[in-house]
Amino acid sequence: MKRASLYSSSRPKAKSEVVVVKKAVIKPKFKETLRKYRVPLIAALPGLAALVFVLLQSGLAPRQAELTQEDIDAAVAKALETVQVPSHSAKAFEAVRGSVVRVRAFHDGPDGGEIQAGVGSGVVILDKGVILTNIHVVAGARRISVTFAEGMESDAVVTGTRPEDDLAVLQAAAIPDDLMAATLQSTSGLSPGDYVTAVGFPFGIGPSVTSGVVSGLKREYRTPEGQRLLTNLIQFDAAVNPGNSGGPLLNASGEVVGIVTGILNPTQQRVFVGIGFAVPIENAAMAVGVPPF
Repeated sequence: MKRASLYSSSRPKAKSEVVVVKKAVIKPKFKETLRKYRVPLIAALPGLAALVFVLLQSGLAPRQAELTQEDIDAAVAKALETVQVPSHSAKAFEAVRGSVVRVRAFHDGPDGGEIQAGVGSGVVILDKGVILTNIHVVAGARRISVTFAEGMESDAVVTGTRPEDDLAVLQAAAIPDDLMAATLQSTSGLSPGDYVTAVGFPFGIGPSVTSGVVSGLKREYRTPEGQRLLTNLIQFDAAVNPGNSGGPLLNASGEVVGIVTGILNPTQQRVFVGIGFAVPIENAAMAVGVPPF
């Protein structure tokens, strides 16, 4: 038996009943617009859908009109007016907030006790409790303590170092059940002017978030004590201070591209004046002895 066509009519339509609707023509420049507004458009999709619905309901979208580039730009602009897009630093912090830890070093104190000698930052790079920080944060420590994002505190031990990059690897004795490691990303695509975000515990306060841009690549920096000359560093202008050392430097996607290691101040005061340095994550991964990507 021959099956009837879907939506077939019992009688042929008269010519007066036939409606011809031209297909919307989308110009090639539409792809360029999508690339340009990719991130905000994702957040704006609900607004765009509502805008199209209103236009169709109100009869403002002509049935035979060609969809022009001006129409697309106007719709995008209208949607962006009503949708608040998170800043790059807010998105970056959200991606890494569960992986940043406070690192405290304790030295021998009077009467056989211990005193806190310094505070720094660290970032979890393996979910079994492997943490990257700076050597100068934990050097000479009798005991090392790490505090995770959810408040849990644990002792930690140094399991590896890379002195040429001022890097130390810690292993926490205990970890939260839901501990997440940060995502690492090669610096091969990093360029001066790219947005970066630094997260850490300046002066023990935090986690604190600051943002800026990459100021330069392949920089050199001599530690304040003059003991080490660090090379191949990322220079950036996100505000960092003592206590940020060992914390992550993030790209706009919240991926770790470096480990904050020092600041430059021509007055010899250890406060930030606009120039910070981070060790590229490729170097940092070598301290762990595993490929980073």
